[in-house]
Amino acid sequence: MLRDVTLSLFPGGVTEVTGLNGAGKSTLLRVIAGLRSPHKGIVKDRPSRVGYAPERFPVDQPFTVHSYLGHMAAIRRVSAESVGTWAERLGFVHLLDVRLPELSKGSAQKVGLAQALMDDPGLLILDEPFAGLDAATRAALPTLISERAAEGAIVVVSDHQRCIEALSGIDRLRVADRTVTSLPSDKTDWTVLEVEVPEDEADTVETKLRADGYRVRRPKP
Repeated sequence: MLRDVTLSLFPGGVTEVTGLNGAGKSTLLRVIAGLRSPHKGIVKDRPSRVGYAPERFPVDQPFTVHSYLGHMAAIRRVSAESVGTWAERLGFVHLLDVRLPELSKGSAQKVGLAQALMDDPGLLILDEPFAGLDAATRAALPTLISERAAEGAIVVVSDHQRCIEALSGIDRLRVADRTVTSLPSDKTDWTVLEVEVPEDEADTVETKLRADGYRVRRPKP
């Protein structure tokens, strides 16, 4: 359960949510998206068009990729042509006639991204969107995120893969101990601090530092 969260998100901004597994990142994203209601307090001025891609897209549905996305396009009152457009941009045209339960995790992730993006949402929320993606789509997704922000959307991303950390102007939030705190932005002055740790603890320390919003550069062996 999250507590004492006060958060303002602005059009045209990209916010990265960090934190260790189980800290409450996905809960925060679902509250922002409107999929969960806070026990106390309110969420105000949420845009009418919300795109949400969960960490694990629910593939246990009796549809092909094309029929599912066509149904979502109809619900959101966007052109059916958007299905082909996003299938091409995300590289899964060859999967349109495949049933959802037969998709790999990476392919299912692309379908989840397509349904979130297809109606140009004013609020775009992506929960670990890079997990399982092929290299080409992983490289293209930061550009799509930047495009939505440039068009005035509010974008919120949880990213353990560290694929958006190079984007400029990102705001960062850390979820820990059931609270949410702001982290230094790209506008903050940074300095390099060398830290030596035991080799068998390096991965743990790196994960913790990144979850706390710090930049970590490990020398190549």
